[in-house]
Amino acid sequence: MSRSRRSVFDLANKETQITELNAQSGVEGFWDDPQQAQRVMQRLTNLQNQVSAWRALAGEIADACEMADLARDDAAIVPELEGEVADLRARLDQMEFDLMLAGPHDGANAILAIHAGAGGTESQDWADMLLRMYLRWAEIRGFATDIVDLTEGEEAGIKSATIEIRGDYAYGYAKAERGVHRLVRISPYDASKRRHTSFALVEVLPEIEDDAEIVIADDDIRVDTYRASGAGGQHVNKTSSAIRITHLPTGIVVTCQNERSQGQNRETAMKILRARLLERREAERAEEQSALKGEHVAAGWGNAIRSYVLHPYTMVKDTRSGYETSNTQAVLNGEIDGFVNAYLRWHMGDAPAAGDEDVA
Repeated sequence: MSRSRRSVFDLANKETQITELNAQSGVEGFWDDPQQAQRVMQRLTNLQNQVSAWRALAGEIADACEMADLARDDAAIVPELEGEVADLRARLDQMEFDLMLAGPHDGANAILAIHAGAGGTESQDWADMLLRMYLRWAEIRGFATDIVDLTEGEEAGIKSATIEIRGDYAYGYAKAERGVHRLVRISPYDASKRRHTSFALVEVLPEIEDDAEIVIADDDIRVDTYRASGAGGQHVNKTSSAIRITHLPTGIVVTCQNERSQGQNRETAMKILRARLLERREAERAEEQSALKGEHVAAGWGNAIRSYVLHPYTMVKDTRSGYETSNTQAVLNGEIDGFVNAYLRWHMGDAPAAGDEDVA
């Protein structure tokens, strides 16, 4: 393999957790709180499945090692052994990759928001290009999507959009896209054909289904209803009744104008509000930890996580993992899994080697 292998599954720790959770589930009164009990049992089941899968793989690797010893004396075994090793390597890669999606919310649906940066029409057109890219990516992966809010630009493109992405591990994968995206191209809106640089911010939040995790009191919100505005188009149902919810303690405002029913819009807006409050809580915790460690925490727009260059050459490069490709058209058509996978490996401290980058 071209990249270094490192141990990412602490079997002893997982077995200790299983023992502790089994003991916890046997305590009298465990089921008095059904929601908490279900979370514990789900965690227990997941850990047991993980340990079983890794123990089974370890057994098969041991069998392959014995076969390798036999192959020294019997060349006829070699083709079978090579096929077995290739299969084990592929399974090990996939199982290691699955561990990267073991965060508390990685299995959840995702809420992805796009905001055009400064620059008027240029950035608004770029935000619209990103919206199309993510809708195509979700379609390719088999995720379902809904655009729950969209504000169009004055001349072209969009000022902002919020989409819900539904599917297994939607957030676990989509979180790789969080950050500032930079576009360099010859502007189609510049009569002088000059090169322009545009920016857009992508936010990715997990959809929180468990109301107990983020509690929102009725007195803490103000709900306004209004008629969705805009010129119409493919993105959103412009005849729907819109909802705006303001969280008074934090000033966070969320809107939804996708559904015809105000009740449905309110439900979706509340999901987004819970996600934003969770993000705020986790950001505050990260800042506190960084302050204790003396680390700097980048806030706001900061540096771009990825650059898309269409002129004077073609290249898309992720500044975190180093992954890059010259096939910009494929990327803008939604083929971004290479970047997503490379980010997840980089985030785990296992960045791809230069030879793993796609420069097709």
